[in-house]
Amino acid sequence: MSLARAFDKFFNHDASGGILLMLSAVAALLVANSSLAPAYDSFLNATLSLTLNGGGLSKALILWINDGLMAIFFFLIGLELKRELLEGKLKNPRDVILPGVAALGGMMLPAVVFVYFNWGLPSLGGWAIPAATDIAFALGILALVGSRAPVSLKVFLLTLAILDDLGAIIIIALFYTAELKVDYLLYALAPLAGLAWLNMKGAHRLAPAILLGAIMWFFVLKSGVHATLAGVITAFFIPLKDKYGKSPLHALEHALAPYVLYLIVPVFAFANAGVVLTGLTMADFIAPLSLGIMLGLIVGKQLGVFGFVFVMVKLGWARLPHGANWLHIYGVACLAGIGFTMSLFIGNLSFEDPAMMNQVRLGVLSGSVLSAILGYTALMIASARNNEDPEALPAE
Repeated sequence: MSLARAFDKFFNHDASGGILLMLSAVAALLVANSSLAPAYDSFLNATLSLTLNGGGLSKALILWINDGLMAIFFFLIGLELKRELLEGKLKNPRDVILPGVAALGGMMLPAVVFVYFNWGLPSLGGWAIPAATDIAFALGILALVGSRAPVSLKVFLLTLAILDDLGAIIIIALFYTAELKVDYLLYALAPLAGLAWLNMKGAHRLAPAILLGAIMWFFVLKSGVHATLAGVITAFFIPLKDKYGKSPLHALEHALAPYVLYLIVPVFAFANAGVVLTGLTMADFIAPLSLGIMLGLIVGKQLGVFGFVFVMVKLGWARLPHGANWLHIYGVACLAGIGFTMSLFIGNLSFEDPAMMNQVRLGVLSGSVLSAILGYTALMIASARNNEDPEALPAE
């Protein structure tokens, strides 16, 4: 097989995004604990300025990645949410009930676990860190199981993860806003009005909408509200259908997805997953911050997702996904504990202290890795049992 064909086969596989994400995290760990660590830190903290007559933006490179590149990541999430709401898995409320309740439980219980370990401590502000699920990572692990898992399980996990991301967006908007500057929010209304007009008009060209979105991102960033929310808002004003009957939203989502999956998210992982292991002891693992995150992702997610689904099904308010059994649902509940990208992102919003961020990275990475291993193992066992008895019905 030629190198080109090997690359093509890899990038066409459903698990490729998750694998690349894992490799980026491993690379960050290796660099952060090698002789390259000073250069790594110096590069990420180097100042990049875009100014005109002394006005503009001047930020460390790590902030350009977290505020700028991740705004594009959230822009893609916004496009996916709008498409799913108008014509996809979120269009029919009946199809949303079970994964929606699972997503709610999967956000509430991890936060409760975290708060239990961090009550009364300065680290309490990171309560939302274990509430998030990494779509690419979770779906990548599920893809490794292959066709042995029911197709309905992928739909269930995808819907759960999308709703989980929507919850994370709301949490960021409500609880992670810095000092609010109302004048800049008022300035942001001008490009927002332009976006609304383009959407109502069914504009065919995307460049004006993207330019207005970039201007709104600047004003939202200056206002103190986290700038990634501008990406989500812009996405909701990209027309699903233009005046020619074509779909700018579909075209933009299709064009943007590879860059986000294979460039932006891995770059974010490489910049944020560098846990410093030097001098690490067991005390670091059982520190309230890292332990709260790790157990929130492992225990909280399992209790929240599996527990809420169990109650819904046993009360007769919902049915398990077609062809799935309880072990499948447990496996998905474990995969929901892969917080990685979103958890690290919320961690960066929560803490500025490098020592605390190292504990955040430790908790997120250990919790996500263990959740991935548990989820993959459970799904493989569940699929093996289904293959042994292909006529077996899901337990209800």
